[in-house]
Amino acid sequence: MIASQSPASPPWVRPVVLTGRRVRLEPLAEDHLDDLAAVGLDPAIWTWTIARPTDGEGLGRWLETALGNAAAGTEVPFATIDLASGRAIGSTRFLSIVPEHRRLEIGWTWVGRSFQRTGANREAKLLQLTHAFEDLGANRVEFKTDSRNEPSRAALLGIGTTFEGIFRNHMVMPDGRLRHSAYYSVIAEDWPAVKARLEARLARPDRPDRP
Repeated sequence: MIASQSPASPPWVRPVVLTGRRVRLEPLAEDHLDDLAAVGLDPAIWTWTIARPTDGEGLGRWLETALGNAAAGTEVPFATIDLASGRAIGSTRFLSIVPEHRRLEIGWTWVGRSFQRTGANREAKLLQLTHAFEDLGANRVEFKTDSRNEPSRAALLGIGTTFEGIFRNHMVMPDGRLRHSAYYSVIAEDWPAVKARLEARLARPDRPDRP
């Protein structure tokens, strides 16, 4: 039986830099805001989320919330950096972190629309999943999305996650709609096959790549 993490012990999931061939994930910081504002104010990016930043001020509040959660130790947010330009093109994070069960979620993932068919998002997921399973020893990594978000659901199945079901009336969206959330997961036993599948898809950068 795995013992619970004591308050004095280091966090199980800590800020880290993860580098691939296309992108680098680095701890999200205020310095990333200008780059993110240049690519992140398209309303289409936020259609399925509970955040709806429409201007720099709104994106600043999104960033402030993410950094507040990081300071509280409940989330580990990253900026997604395009290696070719050195600029932040999106974000992702670890959340719903449960160290005693070695379980976490990958979510709040987005990239600017001009980077959505480049392999950036796929490589970010590969970097996060590799870190979760091979460095942290995770038992389970989960994902959730709006049940109506068919592109995201197809993309999650495309990388080899397992669909687990629908959480009905799971969230109240900004427009008052009750969102049903579709849950997916990768467990440790799945990871070798999922990793191979992701690496194969990254070798075909012309394939659709959606957040």
